[in-house]
Amino acid sequence: MRRRPTDFRRPVRRRVPDVFWWALCCAVVLLFIYILTKGTQIESRPSLPKRTYKNDRIMEGLNITEEMLSSDSVTRQLNDQISLAKAFVVIAKESNNLQFAWELSAQIRNSQILLSNAATRRSPLTTRESDSAIRDMALLLYQAQQLHYDSATMIMRFKAKIQALEEQMNSVSEKSSKYGQIAAEEVPKSLYCLGVRLTTEWFKNLSLQKKLKDKRQVEMKIKDKNLYHFCVFSDNIIATSVVVNSTAKNSKNPNMVVFHLVTDEINYAAMKAWFTLNDFRGVTVEVQKYEDFTWLNASYVPVLKQLQDSEIQSYYFSGNSDDGKTPIKFRNPKYLSMLNHLRFYIPEVFPALKKIVFLDDDVVVQKDLSDLFSIDLNGNVNGAVETCMETFHRYHKYLNYSHPLIRAHFDPDACGWAFGMNVFDLVEWRKKNVTGIYHYWQEKNVDRTLWKLGTLPPGLLTFYGLTEPLDPSWHVLGFGYTNVDAQLIERGAVLHFNGNSKPWLKIGIEKYKPIWEKHIDYSHPLLQQCNFH
Repeated sequence: MRRRPTDFRRPVRRRVPDVFWWALCCAVVLLFIYILTKGTQIESRPSLPKRTYKNDRIMEGLNITEEMLSSDSVTRQLNDQISLAKAFVVIAKESNNLQFAWELSAQIRNSQILLSNAATRRSPLTTRESDSAIRDMALLLYQAQQLHYDSATMIMRFKAKIQALEEQMNSVSEKSSKYGQIAAEEVPKSLYCLGVRLTTEWFKNLSLQKKLKDKRQVEMKIKDKNLYHFCVFSDNIIATSVVVNSTAKNSKNPNMVVFHLVTDEINYAAMKAWFTLNDFRGVTVEVQKYEDFTWLNASYVPVLKQLQDSEIQSYYFSGNSDDGKTPIKFRNPKYLSMLNHLRFYIPEVFPALKKIVFLDDDVVVQKDLSDLFSIDLNGNVNGAVETCMETFHRYHKYLNYSHPLIRAHFDPDACGWAFGMNVFDLVEWRKKNVTGIYHYWQEKNVDRTLWKLGTLPPGLLTFYGLTEPLDPSWHVLGFGYTNVDAQLIERGAVLHFNGNSKPWLKIGIEKYKPIWEKHIDYSHPLLQQCNFH
């Protein structure tokens, strides 16, 4: 086979370019690795100062130094010993080992002096200068452990101490509650004095009695259905006066306001004398005593029969029938007063009226209340402000839901409402025989198993499904036991001093007393004589 001519042969490849390209690739790879390494170092550098800065902040907050973080720190060892020794001092004192407690305290002081000296000279403690203190403290701590002052014993002792303090606190709280209740039930000397002087004035001053009899206009007004009728059942003259006076001051038409006051035989003359002697901007005032109500007898009123029962009276006054299980607030003798139960007989007390506003004697009125008489109750009997914004004002907090009668008839989460300012439609009351409903539940509760005591629980049962909610601003509660929001006070029409801290008592809440006191004329001669201030 013939060979091609030389010109047509393929050129032979040279090896030098291949070596060059391999070298270039290696150089690029090395450069990339170098850049990557430098970038990692750059990124990692800022984190070191951050950690250092964070550690500095922790050390500053804990008040420690670098020396204390050392594994062989003498300062830290001394501090740890002092902390443990302080706990052992408490235990030693509890065990009445006063000598040992003194030795521990003395050694704690020695160690603290060493630490203080080191801090003053700003140099760490050395093993040489602290060896004796550490050794002496270690011996005492070992001795404490031999005396069973170990952690488990300490925990048990502290638990026992906490339990004893809790029992002591409960005892003090119970005594405080009892003394508070006693203080709330007292009749201030000034109020007693006023009653006596007014009674004397009534029987001595015949012109007062004549003045009252000559008011024939009063007899016409007290039956006029077109006027604004209010009722108060009370034996407290000055409190009732504040209710009438504050209502009169804030009324747009005081001449259209009629107050029906019902008291007892003891305070009847004094109450008549006070409201005859004083003028309340033209407000008409009628005073009655419940002993004059012929229908009020044990055969018609179940609660009256119960109140006359010797066992019930013993329950209120001695409190021995259930070994003191019932809280003292439910044993208040005021529940024996018929004045407290008359609110369930308003149609019988005022047979000529169609609508009336009931006010407790511990309220202050600061708005005109005439609009209450135009509120549509939508066929209901009772207009009241609901109090179920919090759970303890729902039905299950007042009634015994373990009783089948209560469970069968009443929703435990139904909303409670407040006595103290209530609008009553007496026409609907008579039509629905509400007083009969009240009698039914009172007879069922002869053994006090449906509810304890008071007038609100039977009220919740009696007016269940017959209560129309009113705007909360009509009736603001809590002035006798808690702090009340300033905005609620500003908007409130009737401010209620419910609770034990009544404004006429020394235990009244000082910041709320001016609300009540501004409706009393302390310059009145009788109030001056009886030291009202």
